Amino acid sequence: MIRKSYKTVETGDDSTTVTAPASEVEAPSTFSDGLPLPQVMVFDLDYTLWPFWVDTHVTGPLKPTKDGLVVKDRYNDTYGFYPDVAGILVSIKEKNLTLCAASRTQAPELAREMLSYLIVPSSPSYTSSSPKALSVFDELEIYPGDKKTHFSRIHKRTNIPYEEMLFFDDESRNKNVETLGVTMKLVRDGVSRKEIDAGVKLWRERNHRLKKED
Repeated sequence: MIRKSYKTVETGDDSTTVTAPASEVEAPSTFSDGLPLPQVMVFDLDYTLWPFWVDTHVTGPLKPTKDGLVVKDRYNDTYGFYPDVAGILVSIKEKNLTLCAASRTQAPELAREMLSYLIVPSSPSYTSSSPKALSVFDELEIYPGDKKTHFSRIHKRTNIPYEEMLFFDDESRNKNVETLGVTMKLVRDGVSRKEIDAGVKLWRERNHRLKKED
């Protein structure tokens, strides 16, 4: 596989951060159009929720930063989520959907550590009230292997049908989960509000859920 390059985020008094507060990210339009939503939303991590491979770009140990929007690695390079991620995760929890991560990274402990340091900022005054990213997920499947294994374990623990699961991932090979009944939305530039809407519409079409339901 060709490794993508990654440019770290600059931090400091005049810096920009990766993740925007959830209050600054409008909820996906499909969350309020009255049509069905999948019961479960599952996200890959690398190049889906964050713009790097945690097992090749990041060198532990990690160090948390004061604002929690990024973390630093051994070389003081900084890493964080894509801009819309906080708003998306908050919107999913507000809809009472099950939120899961499914990653085949070779560095599962480093990925979990990253999630334990990064916050999900709810508003610009986020420092004391925003949760750690690790705590907002209902299920975490982070280890090497076929994504079908990740989904079989999610299914076993939640007892939710595969047809009620929508998966976002940047690698086309992981479309093999669709043989289980999962709907996968391929993303190329990270998860965004637009990608969530496109994924929900894809799930509705695949499962013939195009009308309002009681």
